[in-house]
Amino acid sequence: MVIGIDVGISTTKIVGIDGEGAVVSPVRIKATDPVTSLYGAFGKYLYDNRLRLDDIEHVMITGVGAAYIDTPIYGLPTDKAEEFLADGLGARYETDLDRMLVVSMGTGTSLVQCDGDDIRHIGGIGLGGGTLMGLSRIMLKTDEVKQIVALAMEGDPANVDVLIGDISPNPLPNLPKTATASLFGNARSNASREDIALGIITMVLQSIGSSCILASLNSGIREYVLIGNLTLLPQCKVIFPAMEKLYKVHFIIPKYSEFCTAIGAALCYGGLPRSRFRS
Repeated sequence: MVIGIDVGISTTKIVGIDGEGAVVSPVRIKATDPVTSLYGAFGKYLYDNRLRLDDIEHVMITGVGAAYIDTPIYGLPTDKAEEFLADGLGARYETDLDRMLVVSMGTGTSLVQCDGDDIRHIGGIGLGGGTLMGLSRIMLKTDEVKQIVALAMEGDPANVDVLIGDISPNPLPNLPKTATASLFGNARSNASREDIALGIITMVLQSIGSSCILASLNSGIREYVLIGNLTLLPQCKVIFPAMEKLYKVHFIIPKYSEFCTAIGAALCYGGLPRSRFRS
């Protein structure tokens, strides 16, 4: 088995790829510090799957926290995988698509364009889970994701955002009256916590969706694969389909969307460029 580990800022994810190329028992734990979370995730993975160290052929690590790891994990052969390459390989594994834009929605958001074996980072935006957490701490006095999501489920977007229908009696060219004209443009000083929670989530997800569409102009790419922790937000199932209908594109959330980078890291094992260190 080859182990892939994505050491992020807020969470560490670990997966195994067995000899038949199947994903085995993905695990995610909240990060305290990179080293502690990596070894904690690895130990839990071995215990939960009744694996021994000699069952592991290789360990591949990636993510911003990988920079803090400079020795082999538990003495096993260990390599580092380039994160954006891992994003692309993981998304391709999960979707069987060769041409797409991979949208990694983590603390911020990165965009990786895939065209066959040409996998390259083309940019990103500073909005993501970190934005959601920070604004929620300031405006809602909490950064508990479950609480924010529960509040947002009861929110009304019309109480926070300006819609096209608010500024025009008729739809505009290619824009229905339900389309957003201004995020938070209709917010009041006494807005409810529910409306604010929905407004924050909508702002982050819509901004990410718009960045995908703008980044792919003139490329011919119309399929966007969403990966990362934000894909677990239930509001994704409302916001992205609405943008699909509006812009005639396709947003895809794979089965193991939050583990795609870890999957891609494991797939980097075997001849692809990587930074190597061995015991």
